[in-house]
Amino acid sequence: MDYNRAFRLDGKVALVTGAARGIGAAIATALAAGGAAVLVTDVLESEGRQTVQRIRDVGGRAEFFKHDVTDEAQWEAAVASAVKQLGGLDVLVNNAGIETAAFLTQCSLEDFKRVMDVNVNGVFLGVKHAVRAMAPGGAAGKGGAIVNLSSVAGLIGTSGHIAYHTSKGAVRLLTKAAAIECAQLGTGIRVNSVHPAIVQTDMGTNFIQHFVDLKLVPDYDTAASAFRAAHPLGRFGEPDDVAAAVLYLASDAARWVTGIELVLDGGYTAA
Repeated sequence: MDYNRAFRLDGKVALVTGAARGIGAAIATALAAGGAAVLVTDVLESEGRQTVQRIRDVGGRAEFFKHDVTDEAQWEAAVASAVKQLGGLDVLVNNAGIETAAFLTQCSLEDFKRVMDVNVNGVFLGVKHAVRAMAPGGAAGKGGAIVNLSSVAGLIGTSGHIAYHTSKGAVRLLTKAAAIECAQLGTGIRVNSVHPAIVQTDMGTNFIQHFVDLKLVPDYDTAASAFRAAHPLGRFGEPDDVAAAVLYLASDAARWVTGIELVLDGGYTAA
């Protein structure tokens, strides 16, 4: 194996959802730095276009597509846009996601369904239409790699986040089922999931704040200190920590890797 080439994405096209900011923006930037042309998709158009411009400013190739991941027609259009504007589709990163906080008995069915719609249905639709395009005979037709963003919340539970945990657990097993099916049908498509613990983003901050809002801890600093101490490496993750892992799974260096759950948690779930 030529290791220098194996970790590169030159000539590949990637689509990253929820890529306007946070982890998604870091992933899009990493894939572009690795040589891929990247379609940045999000419902946040202004911030999404800023991500595209930052990629272009350092010599990368990127385009923006406004995209609600719960809408199947928009998924079809996003995949078609990647093929038409950038020349194919080799990598899909299902990053878009939301969370809500409520105790089980207080969680509304409407909120629960909304989290499922974005975090589970959105991933399902992405995998479905990426596989159609990537598989032999599809619009791109060269196989590829799909990376689904789950979470340590898909492996363990906490109070007050019933909908989020349920959705991320679903993404974990959706990934495994898709990986097996894609392999057995000879599509040339690998499907894997990554499972970050708390990452320093707006969502990470909100997750900690939820424990204060639910009166499980007295204040934010107390909650943050407790969670930080629960990570044996002594810190929260950074978006680049997740992006580096996704870059590996998207590359040919991971050519024999499919159906795995790659945990990125500073040792949180190992303790």
